[in-house]
Amino acid sequence: MSRQLSLQEAERRAFTTAYEDGLWDVLLGCFLLLFAVAPPLSRSLGDFWSSAVFLPFWGLVYALIRWLRTNMVAPRIGTVRFGRARRTRLALFSRAMLVINLAALILGLLVATGVGRVPGSVIPILFGLLLLIGFNLAAVLLGISRLHLYGLLVGLSPLVGEWLYTHRSATHHGFPVTFGTSAAVAIIIGVGIFIRVLRSQPISECGTSSEDT
Repeated sequence: MSRQLSLQEAERRAFTTAYEDGLWDVLLGCFLLLFAVAPPLSRSLGDFWSSAVFLPFWGLVYALIRWLRTNMVAPRIGTVRFGRARRTRLALFSRAMLVINLAALILGLLVATGVGRVPGSVIPILFGLLLLIGFNLAAVLLGISRLHLYGLLVGLSPLVGEWLYTHRSATHHGFPVTFGTSAAVAIIIGVGIFIRVLRSQPISECGTSSEDT
């Protein structure tokens, strides 16, 4: 029993270490920039193109992150092959994110088409609730505690943005302010973690693998 627990703890630490380089935080921040920048762009580009222009940007950021992980992070922390229990949790995480994304898509379609007549005041609450649930589920299933912070920031962004729009005359329902702040926090934390990894981790010649539990 103690060996089982020690293997699970070792795998948890290996998983945390493998994804503790901060680069995925940067990718998340770049994704959140869509909600901050797209609304002001929609006036000149339209709703579709104001979002579509981010696709090449995300592609470049993702390619850069893959290169950094392969050439700068992996030589320092190695590579990890996860056991059956961890793979099961990752599969559960993927299914949970699929359900939440589908719920967000359905909410967006209801708002766009006017079907169901969702009250305008309810939309920020539902949107924020979906984001909050998604990030907190990710924090629990992946074991990355700072995702709780991101969930709180992103989940409150629609509500705070709506308040800024109503009481402080903020443009575009306050999204440039609230989601811009959330994106900045994620990017700053991610860059800080990445710099810390480069400074504190020596380059290793061999990778790390975890046993099946």
